[in-house]
Amino acid sequence: MTTGTAPTPTPPLEAADIMRILPHRFPFLLVDRVIELVPGKRAVGIKMVTANEPQFTGHFPERPIMPGVLMVEALAQTAGVAILTLDEYRGKMGLFAGIDECRFRRMVVPGDQLTLKVEIEKLRGMFGRVRCVASVDGEIAVEATLSIIIPRDQTVAATAFGGRQADA
Repeated sequence: MTTGTAPTPTPPLEAADIMRILPHRFPFLLVDRVIELVPGKRAVGIKMVTANEPQFTGHFPERPIMPGVLMVEALAQTAGVAILTLDEYRGKMGLFAGIDECRFRRMVVPGDQLTLKVEIEKLRGMFGRVRCVASVDGEIAVEATLSIIIPRDQTVAATAFGGRQADA
């Protein structure tokens, strides 16, 4: 486990940097870049939506639309970067505890750049609450409030990282 000696990453963070913080890997790593980061407070990520992503073979072949659940996951991953770059959470894994006030406002299609903005409203111990908005060209695509938990038992996190803790 990292002991808090690792420096806080400085944006922009590219995919390789993000993979040192999160356990996600392609094709399920849904944040391509983090352009703003204030650990424990906020982050802004970017997801470039491309036609060759596997979900578009079935959702929908004639009119590809990014599934809403994947947009929410991209927001959760951006929140993960904002939280897991804090010393006390480095090398840990966060999980969904709830999704509230979720509204889908716009379709997202290949060629769109999805901007993922997250603000940590509350973070105490193993629980957090995050307000999230994803947009394309300034137009809101989805907004939600996510509740997260960082389990005390991180053996599941060690398994997700291939038997090792993440390096932040």
